[in-house]
Amino acid sequence: MNDLPKRKKLRMKQYNYSDCGLYFVTLCVKDGNELLWNNVKMDCNCLEKVPELSETGRAIEEEIRRLSQIYENVTVDKYCIMPNHIHMIILILTANNGKELTEPTLSRIIKQFKGSITKSIGFTIWQKSYYDRIIRNENEYFNIRKYIKENALKWEEDELKAGN
Repeated sequence: MNDLPKRKKLRMKQYNYSDCGLYFVTLCVKDGNELLWNNVKMDCNCLEKVPELSETGRAIEEEIRRLSQIYENVTVDKYCIMPNHIHMIILILTANNGKELTEPTLSRIIKQFKGSITKSIGFTIWQKSYYDRIIRNENEYFNIRKYIKENALKWEEDELKAGN
C-alpha cells in the first residue's frame, strides 16, 4: 500500500486553459523566502509606502512586461510583486480572425515565465506549480484588481509573511 500523501490537483477538470479569458495567477517563492523586495520606502509624490524591488524582483517585473511580446495574444492586465510571491491577472485573447489560437495554455505561459526568471538570475526560486482562478465575471474581476492593488499595503498582516 502506498502511504505517500496525494497531491491536490490545482487545475479545474475539463477546462481548456488556452481559452480566451482572464486568469488570476499566484506564483510563490520556494520555502516562503522573501527574496523579491529590498525594503519599503516612502513615495513623496503620493505619500504612500512603496516596496523597493530586489534585483530578483526587478528581473521578475521585466519578464512580466515581456510576456505580451513573447505571446501575441497574452496580456498581463495587473500584477503585484510581493516579498515572497507574485499575483497577476493574465488575459488570453483570441486571434484577430476570431479563431482561438491553440497555444499557449496558461501552464505553458507560467512554465516559460518561471524558466526565464531562473535563467536570468542563475538559480530557481519557485515552488512547484502555481495557483490560478478563472475570473468568471466583472464583479470578480474588479475585486481581484482591488486585491492586487492593495496587497503590498497590507503585507504586514499577510498570512504568507514569515512570522505571521
